[in-house]
Amino acid sequence: MLDLPVRLLLIEDNPLHRRLIQQLLTADPQLQCEVEAVERLADGLARLARNDVDLVLLDLVLPDSQELETLLRVRLAAPQVPVVILTSLDDVKLAARAVESGAYDYLVKSNLKSTALSRSIRYTLSRARARGGEWDSPMFRLAQQQFLKAAQYMDLDDNIRQRLLFPQRTQVVSFPFFRDDRSQVETVFGYRVQHVLSMGPTKGGIRYHQDVDLGEVAALAMWMTWKCALMKLPFGGAKGGVRVDPTSLSKRELQRLTRRYTAEIIDIIGPDRDIPAPDMGTDEQVMAWLMDTYSQQVGHAVPAVVTGKPVVLGGSLGRKEATGRGLVYLIKASAEHLGLDLSGASAVVQGFGNVGSYTARFLAEAGVKLVGVSDVSTGLFNPNGLSVDALLAHVAEHRVLAGFPDAEAISNQELLELDCDVLALAALQNQVTVENADRLKCRLLAEGANGPTMLEADDILFERGIFVLPDILGNAGGVTVSYFEWVQGIQNLTWTLEEINARLQTILLDAFHRTLKRAGENHIDMRTAALIEGVSRVTEAKLLRGVFP
Repeated sequence: MLDLPVRLLLIEDNPLHRRLIQQLLTADPQLQCEVEAVERLADGLARLARNDVDLVLLDLVLPDSQELETLLRVRLAAPQVPVVILTSLDDVKLAARAVESGAYDYLVKSNLKSTALSRSIRYTLSRARARGGEWDSPMFRLAQQQFLKAAQYMDLDDNIRQRLLFPQRTQVVSFPFFRDDRSQVETVFGYRVQHVLSMGPTKGGIRYHQDVDLGEVAALAMWMTWKCALMKLPFGGAKGGVRVDPTSLSKRELQRLTRRYTAEIIDIIGPDRDIPAPDMGTDEQVMAWLMDTYSQQVGHAVPAVVTGKPVVLGGSLGRKEATGRGLVYLIKASAEHLGLDLSGASAVVQGFGNVGSYTARFLAEAGVKLVGVSDVSTGLFNPNGLSVDALLAHVAEHRVLAGFPDAEAISNQELLELDCDVLALAALQNQVTVENADRLKCRLLAEGANGPTMLEADDILFERGIFVLPDILGNAGGVTVSYFEWVQGIQNLTWTLEEINARLQTILLDAFHRTLKRAGENHIDMRTAALIEGVSRVTEAKLLRGVFP
């Protein structure tokens, strides 16, 4: 429910436009506004300093400021106040840059109607309020801005755009579990978010991490929607998580935690509802416990309720290495497009967990020289090349890369800025930013992690000619083989590893070439092209299904 009246600041120098906008606002009886209008940006900034404005309606071309600089100055002065652009500049590229710079909407005056303006204000205020608290996550803001940028290029129907900005279903739970000494009961928060239910059952991993929150899980669910649609998989996106440090738990504690979390979300998961999978901090053992808990409740074994489980319980061959293998399939396709000979090329891999270690292994098999690698403990550099087998052996013995003898220890920042042909990001989000994007020295940036590149950095990389394999394409191998596992479970079939890898490569390369073609035809970056591919498919499905009732 919006607080009324809404206090609007209109920064507009044209008196005719000011009167028109105020007339449009008064034409909607549902929207009660107090509008204060100023002609110059300087006056608007002074008014914002009083901290009692709910929303800014901003013209981009003013006597004392022009185009995107106008928005940036408002955002700098009052970052907490949402901004809706009202402009005569019907420029899709400017609109895309405006929303990625923080504008909540971009409206062209020549197309302006009362219903569109009032709805934009209501949605903007609702989104601004929803971003408070647990929704207020850098990852969720990034996911929304990426989507809004693609929506501007697509000229996406406003009803669909607003519908897809937030998840369709969200469950937040808190639950206790016993520590091993049985004298302490610990309570933790858990989440399961289903972004879109229109495409079929939802699909997405479960992560255990001490920083998990609702916004992060919602962002990952949104990305999963676009990823599944881009791969043409019959799933909507979902994600789950528990806010806990799994490294502080014994195996018995981890099992109790997993079984209780499963019991809390059991009503919204199932092989035809929502199919979890492993993610950060979880593995095939966690999936086995989840499957067993669900099966105990329904009275019979249900292997298809999860993917990424052990093969003996109905898991798929090739699932564990699927994300790294798929990323390397796409790196090879990208290298062919760029005219880059991978045999003898150099690579840096940030992250040496499941995705990073398999990426490094498959790159080495392709003849690529690994010159840098990192994990949470350290970064390593050797210009003559690092032995992947030696790295794996060291981690098997010591759990981390720190102390590896045949390399120079370097910082994460130094690792990202090493001179290389391929930089594979397989760690955490927000690694490539406006501060370091102009210092990267790779030809190909391959994203195995979710959200490793900030939106503002995308423009810098695009202008520099660095080819980016975006996350919703680059790390889609995992969910694709999860789909294979689900199909095998539903049909009680078993595919060979050769069949799985061949099917995986076919699906990934089809998505790659569709994305590459769209990027070339529309003169846009690969991330935006991939998002448009995914969003277009979801939009078509939603329009065909309609609205009930």
